[in-house]
Amino acid sequence: MEYRSPHGRIVDFNKKPLIMGILNVTPDSFYAGSRVMGEVEQVARAMIDEGADILDIGGESTRPGAEAVPHEEELRRVVPAIKAIRKFSEIPISIDTYKSVVADEAIKAGADIVNDISGFSFDPEIVNVVQRYRAPYVLMHIKGTPRDMQKNAFYDDVVEEVKAYSKEKIDYLKTRGIEQIILDPGIGFGKRFEDNIELLKNIDKFKSFSIPILVGHSRKSFIGWILGESEPEKRLYGTLGITAYLTLQGVDIIRVHDVKANRDVVETVNRLMAP
Repeated sequence: MEYRSPHGRIVDFNKKPLIMGILNVTPDSFYAGSRVMGEVEQVARAMIDEGADILDIGGESTRPGAEAVPHEEELRRVVPAIKAIRKFSEIPISIDTYKSVVADEAIKAGADIVNDISGFSFDPEIVNVVQRYRAPYVLMHIKGTPRDMQKNAFYDDVVEEVKAYSKEKIDYLKTRGIEQIILDPGIGFGKRFEDNIELLKNIDKFKSFSIPILVGHSRKSFIGWILGESEPEKRLYGTLGITAYLTLQGVDIIRVHDVKANRDVVETVNRLMAP
């Protein structure tokens, strides 16, 4: 399976999992190591050299409790970053935003994929942008908003509820002619510890949609619960354990902070699985 971006760049899902490197042009993302601000070119070059398949650029933190950023400020952060990378690389770039105006300007600047944490709930106009450019779209599940998503995180059956949410959204996108959809179950976004574990343990159930699956687990707090580590800086090894598991499960994209370490795990597991 391949997806084609508005600029003709190809995302090839025959190789899996693809590694999406997190590049946050923000001052307040939950993991300090992902904040690059004025070092975009240096960090992007390093990620590409380490084996990133996609770069995910975000200009607004969506950590629990985060406040929204005006679109003008988000644009000021992400558009120059995209343009800087496009001067030296044709790597597919994902714009991590839920705002239609940011998605539009990011694609014009050279972004290929729209990664929307809200599943077009926060700004429905983003669907029009995706449709107009025929851009691949990451549909993520979230309950609430980043500001309040952990305050009422309760499910009777998290797997079935996320599946039902996803089906409704996917069906709607397809009525709009949008077929290049990537599904993200939203690990950590309005989920309790046990919900995240259940989603990961049952990640194969989301393959029934027959679209690529993306998982963003890198250094998140549920890993801290497993390891007894409150600091994101101490959650790398737990992240790598989950990366190995997701590789075995055939997940299509993993979204991570540490490209080289995760690439090493993926290549090792894939070699062991080879005929």
